[in-house]
Amino acid sequence: MDTDSAYLQPYLPILVLLLLAGVMCFAISILAGYLGPKRTFPIKETAFECGSPTTGDPHSRHSVKFYLVALLFIVFDIESVFIYPWGALLRDFAAQGLGWFAYLEMLSFMATLALGLVYVWRKGALEWS
Repeated sequence: MDTDSAYLQPYLPILVLLLLAGVMCFAISILAGYLGPKRTFPIKETAFECGSPTTGDPHSRHSVKFYLVALLFIVFDIESVFIYPWGALLRDFAAQGLGWFAYLEMLSFMATLALGLVYVWRKGALEWS
């Protein structure tokens, strides 16, 4: 047995799986096109929004505040994603001698985000009037 093939042998099942997944994706797409229903009705062509008829123009512009609130949500959601693992590992940090350093680092991170929230709040970005 060749030394190069000995190194690649553990990856053979992964290659087979990827090839099989690719063939399945292609086959399902083709079969759905041939075997799927092809009849269209006017009711099928209408837009469907959560079981309610659509209201207004679907191409209307949203307020900039909508996007600003969405961005703020993402920022503070990411904050919570970082805080949870830090809290779970704080004892391990303390055991490694990083306890106060890790605590102060997270405190500065949260203070920066809190200042950002205060700034956004004062600018009125969270008001929908």
